[in-house]
Amino acid sequence: MKPTLFVLAAGMGSRYGGLKQLDGLGPNGETIMDYSIFDAVRGGFGKVVFVIRESFEQDFREKILKKYENVIPVEVVFQELDKLPAGFTVSPDRTKPWGTNHAVMMGKDVIHEPFAVINADDFYGRESFKVLADFLSSVTGKQNEYAMVGYRVGNTLSESGSVARGVCETNDGSNLTGVVERTAIECIDGEIQFTDENGNKVVLNQNTPVSMNMWGFTPEYFAYSDSMFVDFLQTNQENLKAEFFIPLVVNQLIVDGKVTVKVLDTPSKWFGVTYAADRPSVVAKIQELIDKGEYPSKLF
Repeated sequence: MKPTLFVLAAGMGSRYGGLKQLDGLGPNGETIMDYSIFDAVRGGFGKVVFVIRESFEQDFREKILKKYENVIPVEVVFQELDKLPAGFTVSPDRTKPWGTNHAVMMGKDVIHEPFAVINADDFYGRESFKVLADFLSSVTGKQNEYAMVGYRVGNTLSESGSVARGVCETNDGSNLTGVVERTAIECIDGEIQFTDENGNKVVLNQNTPVSMNMWGFTPEYFAYSDSMFVDFLQTNQENLKAEFFIPLVVNQLIVDGKVTVKVLDTPSKWFGVTYAADRPSVVAKIQELIDKGEYPSKLF
């Protein structure tokens, strides 16, 4: 059984100024998601599940899903604020989504095989999909063996300034032991560096792995998430900004000794559109990959 690709596309793109998931950045109007699906198909994935908001379902089906009809099977699930466990209700003052791991939980009724999780608006690169598909194929029928694609920090920097990244800590077996969020990472005088909580400059090797939210799980992850989300809500239900993030769940499972998470190295360069000013650079990078022959000028 081939693994499934689960695409988190429920974000409304408020910082970008629109539905950036639907923005055409390739020469024939291709979205970043189109490149992810193209790479997933040639990397060995057998199905794609999208989690979106019901409010833009029609646009999504017309502009996105029609492209994949003869390419790969697709399904759609919905993330909404009121999709909560029994006994919990949404505060009328809450507008912020419950976070990336809540989005992942929406897939439990349609995903029964090893699966990858990615952001809709991040460009991950073909090698990353291949290495993750190979790992997920190897854990079919197993439990509690997860993976995260670890991008080399030097391949994730911005030309526009500093970035925040989840810096990965690993053991001798390349298993994840923790992810520490570091802000203001940038290259200064040839050194990739950030300032730690004590005000000290810390220099990172350019190959230090960082998390860009590209994960691999087996289906029991949904049960872990359900249980931990109840605990999260009991503690945070009145906190209008609290979010249930994937690293929060993964870190806790590692600490509890329930799972291992293999950090998979990739040579791919990551890039994405966070702000509208990022758009021209992403368009240029995609065209450069096409010119090199890594992608056809028209994907589908």
